[in-house]
Amino acid sequence: MNRPEFSSLPLKPALIENIASLGYTHLTPIQAESLPHILEGKDVIAQAKTGSGKTAAFGIGLISRLDVGHFKVQALVLCPTRELADQVSKEIRQLARFIPNIKVLSLCGGVPFAPQRDSLLHGAHVIVGTPGRVQEHLQKHSLRLDDLHVLVLDEADRMLDMGFAELITDVISYAPSHRQTLLFSATYPDAIRNLSQSYQFKPVSVSIDTRHHGGDLLQHFHRVDSSKRVHAVGYLLAYHRPESTVVFCNTKRECQDVAGSLANCGFSVQALHGDLEQKDRDQVLVRFANKSCSVLVATDVAARGLDIKELQAVINYELPWDPEVYVHRIGRSGRAGKKGLALSLCADAELDRVKAIEDYLGIAADWDDIAPFKLSYEPRFHPPMITLWIDAGRKQKVRPGDILGALTATAGIAAGEVGKIDVFDKHAYVAVSRQQADKALACLRDGKIKGRRYNVHQSRWD
Repeated sequence: MNRPEFSSLPLKPALIENIASLGYTHLTPIQAESLPHILEGKDVIAQAKTGSGKTAAFGIGLISRLDVGHFKVQALVLCPTRELADQVSKEIRQLARFIPNIKVLSLCGGVPFAPQRDSLLHGAHVIVGTPGRVQEHLQKHSLRLDDLHVLVLDEADRMLDMGFAELITDVISYAPSHRQTLLFSATYPDAIRNLSQSYQFKPVSVSIDTRHHGGDLLQHFHRVDSSKRVHAVGYLLAYHRPESTVVFCNTKRECQDVAGSLANCGFSVQALHGDLEQKDRDQVLVRFANKSCSVLVATDVAARGLDIKELQAVINYELPWDPEVYVHRIGRSGRAGKKGLALSLCADAELDRVKAIEDYLGIAADWDDIAPFKLSYEPRFHPPMITLWIDAGRKQKVRPGDILGALTATAGIAAGEVGKIDVFDKHAYVAVSRQQADKALACLRDGKIKGRRYNVHQSRWD
């Protein structure tokens, strides 16, 4: 089927040109179904999984309605987690980079309130944030929504799952009733229908099939004894050798125990759960996203908003009770035409969960055997990258290009040997190929970034 091009939409030529420069020419299914309605100013309720192109859909829509000369908040995007809010902010900035003087501001918890308040004093066009922090700014009058044209609820089902219903209701009470409301959700339970009925006016309903039908994602189930689950995970990692894997656990305790056992076996692994402080969570996600850590063991709540491109495998250490949660987990792998693996462990007492998944997806489970695997220490499959930590960030006016320039121009490291660069307020991380790590570390320690020397060291996990 031929997919429509962005040039077929009533968009400004500069926006179409910018979209093309980002590598987008044809609309994804969710964009093709929702964008025409969004551009007409209609309320939309859209069901689509993470990675389907939904951010660009509402991002292009809200950018098209901005009056940049009017320096007031005209669009608000609410997200369940800080990580998702940061990703959405980044994508909207890229989509809007052809517009001079546009300001997109992220308002999330886990970081100091005062700098956000001070930034709001100077105005903003688009706010992307988590419900709790946005509510705090509204209650303290540092944020006003009098001029709001577009409200977006992104991953609305996850926000409701996380207990944000009252926060969302309070935030919306500050917004004008005459506005466009866009609601995006991976699933469509009754709570989402109720949310739509409460805050949308004659919404257009758009649903893109969120279920996997083979081709891009291979699903395999493995019967195991409950006491042998960690051994089974080790076997699957050793057998398939995925470059990036998320192992889902149902509890924080399991998450920590599994990560510790795998680390003791020599796997490059990190745990992601709700007890982590924000700075530790940032470091874990940075290392996993930049390919200097191969395995992430996570709970569902901690992984919400996690959007890792090219994730090769998902392992269910234990199947969830809800088949929708299973779909949401495995949907993180096998995106954009890439092959993905969904590997699930199941004890005999949990076979009813497999039956529920079969009924929900309309498939028959594909069962595979697992060979015995001994949990003994040996270095296994070193990740391709090493992370370097730099004691400078946005506050010091350091940009990714400054770090890349120091490594390529001064050290002579090829740009292809430098991976993802993440710049936070007071520090930054850069991923460098394992072969060039020592050279890069020496260069950044002995040289200068933007004319200044900063403390640099290798991430303590590498």
